[in-house]
Amino acid sequence: MRPFRDRADAGARLAAALACREWTDPVVFGLARGGLPVAAPVAEELDAPLELLVTRKISAPGQPELGLGAVAADGPPFFDRAGLRALGLTPEDIAGQVDHARTEARDQVRRYLGSRAPRSPAGHDVVVVDDGVATGGTAIAALRALRSHAPLRLVFAAPVGAPPALDKLSREADEVVCLREPEEFRAVGEFYADFSPTSDEEVLALVPQ
Repeated sequence: MRPFRDRADAGARLAAALACREWTDPVVFGLARGGLPVAAPVAEELDAPLELLVTRKISAPGQPELGLGAVAADGPPFFDRAGLRALGLTPEDIAGQVDHARTEARDQVRRYLGSRAPRSPAGHDVVVVDDGVATGGTAIAALRALRSHAPLRLVFAAPVGAPPALDKLSREADEVVCLREPEEFRAVGEFYADFSPTSDEEVLALVPQ
């Protein structure tokens, strides 16, 4: 399979796959930062508003590089239960790390949106878009945050994803749409010719202020 040229190309192909479905007053949420350039063509194709959703990694105590889950600016966190068990920890033991990650997510939302409140998903079909799925933890945290606001339908969409992660997401979303589900999956970036990091400036240019 040829790689996607870049996130915009992946978003255009994903938009074509989603355009044939029926939608009720849709809103498209791109996961910041890399999901936004993929989500933008989807929002344009569906004639839907584009919003952002920020999630942050929940780090292990004293090991900031080791992730034990993820959390959005609001909504319930996702925990890597196997990771917690391996360290002999419970969710209660890392409550401080959850609070820290949530604060970081809220600060990032304010940096991107300023004083504007994010659009509510209540009463809308919601499409959550990322540039790819490796483990699914970040996407699960995003889906749980949006689910808590009672959308009509909650759909997760990505250009590429690892099958085990997509299986987990199928238990959180009403539907999962993924263009490529390779059995041999190592990293999202392998499926892009250009997988350059998405800058804050790119995010700010895409998201309405």
